[in-house]
Amino acid sequence: MIRRLTAAGFTVEKMNHGNVENFWATRGTTAPVLCFAGHTDVVPTGPLEEWRTDPFKPVVIDGILYGRGAADMKSGLAAMVTACEQFVHEQPDHLGSIAFLITSDEEGPSVDGTKRVVETLRQRGQRIDWCIVGEPSSEHCAGDTIKIGRRGSFSGRLTVHGVQGHIAYPHLALNPVHSLAPALAELTARTWDQGNEHFQPTSFQISNINAGTGAPNVIPGELKARFNLRYNPVQTQQQLRATVEEILDRHQVRYTIDWYVSGEPFYTPPGPLSAAVTAAVGATIGREPVMSTGGGTSDGRFIATLGTQVVELGVTNASIHKVNESVAVAEIEALHHMYVGVLRHLLGKPASA
Repeated sequence: MIRRLTAAGFTVEKMNHGNVENFWATRGTTAPVLCFAGHTDVVPTGPLEEWRTDPFKPVVIDGILYGRGAADMKSGLAAMVTACEQFVHEQPDHLGSIAFLITSDEEGPSVDGTKRVVETLRQRGQRIDWCIVGEPSSEHCAGDTIKIGRRGSFSGRLTVHGVQGHIAYPHLALNPVHSLAPALAELTARTWDQGNEHFQPTSFQISNINAGTGAPNVIPGELKARFNLRYNPVQTQQQLRATVEEILDRHQVRYTIDWYVSGEPFYTPPGPLSAAVTAAVGATIGREPVMSTGGGTSDGRFIATLGTQVVELGVTNASIHKVNESVAVAEIEALHHMYVGVLRHLLGKPASA
C-alpha cells in the first residue's frame, strides 16, 4: 500500500507503536480532508483442514476470491488504493486532500493502532472532515448497507464473593451462584431502553461464567463472570453502571466489578459524506443503501472523536471471521467504483463551462 500510494503522490508517515504497524498518508495540504481508513490484520484461521484453499494464499475460483481477510478487509483496502489511483490520474490537482489511516491492530487490543494515531493527529491539530472506513458493511451485495454509526461497548468483570463449604452443610457456607441468580435473572430480562430512530435498544449479555472446584460436594467460594452492554446514545456509561450495581446491591450480592470501555457510541447525521456515498452507491448498483448502526464496534469510533463524519462502506459480511472467508471479485470492482464516485463528489473539480 505504501509503495503504490507513494507512486500516486502521497506523503506517507509510518506511525508504529509497540509491535503495531500503522501509517498516515496524505495527498494535498488543504481542506477539506477525505480519509480512507482500515486495517491489515486478520483473525486466526480456525481449523485449517476445513479450508478449501490455503487461507494465506489468495485464490480466485469461479469469480470468488478466497483467503483470510478477503472480506475483512483486504478487499476494501485494495479498492481504496485503486480508486485513489484512478481519481488522482483523472484529477491530479483535485480539491482538498486525500488521506489514509491504516493500522494492523483492529482485530486485536485496538490500543496501539487507530486509537494511538488519532491521539497523535489530535495533538497536531490535524483535521479530518470525512472518513470512509472500508469494513464489510453490506448484507447481500456491495453497497446495499452502510454504517452511519455504531453502538458503544461497555464490559464488566464480575466477581461474586461467597464462602466455600461442604455441600451437605449449606448453613456454614455462602453459595455465590445462588446469590447471583436472582440478580442475573433481572439483568438479563431487563428492558434497558427502546433505542431511538437510529439505534436499536441496549442489550445485556453474559459471555462467560465460572464457579466451583470441580468437586460435586463443595459449595464454591467464588463466582466469576464477564458481561457486556452494547448501548446506544440514549444511555450513558454512568447510567448503565449505576443500574447494574443497584440491582446487585438490592439482591444483596457480595461482589466486586472491574469495568472496561471498548468504545463510545457514535452517529454521523445526514451531511455531505452520506450524500456522496449514497449517490456513488446509487450510480453503481441502481439503488440507495440502507443506513444502519448495527453490528459490533469498529475503528470508526476513534476517528469520530475528531469531529469527523464517519461512514463505513465495504463488501458483504456473510463470510467474515469464518472458515473459507471469501468475496466475489465483482464486489471488489463495484466497491472501487463507489469509492471513485465519492472522491469525485467531494473532491472533484467541477467541469469547465
